[in-house]
Amino acid sequence: MDKIREKLNNLKLEAESWQEKYEELKEQFKQVEQENIEKENEIKSLSTKNQQLEDEVEKLEDELKETKLLAEDSTNLKSNNENFTKKNQDLEEELEESDAKLKETIEKLRESDLNAEQLGRKVIALEEERDDWEKKHEEITAKYEEAQKELDEIAASLENL
Repeated sequence: MDKIREKLNNLKLEAESWQEKYEELKEQFKQVEQENIEKENEIKSLSTKNQQLEDEVEKLEDELKETKLLAEDSTNLKSNNENFTKKNQDLEEELEESDAKLKETIEKLRESDLNAEQLGRKVIALEEERDDWEKKHEEITAKYEEAQKELDEIAASLENL
């Protein structure tokens, strides 16, 4: 019986040992479960954060596309602006040339007006001179006809003599 008691004591000790191991394992299991819950929460938190970051990356990619489009538009606008500036400069140069030609033409027109005015005065003077010559011609013609009549009368009276 001693052997049985000894065996029972051994089994009790072994059962107590297993009970302690069970309690330790139970405690470790609780800790592992707690860690697992914490890890799951952390995973959920990281998943949420990851989703937020993915959303932000998507948003930033969209903004990048828009920025690239704006930069391209800006480059196009800059190019167009340079073209318009060049055209504007060319037009300003043409305008300056046209202004110079206009001033030259106006000066020539003034000179032409002065010449026309002077020629108009000369025409008037020549017309007056012509009128004078016509009067003198009429006077001389009248004197000539009168002298011719006198000559004809003298010739007729000489013939009668």
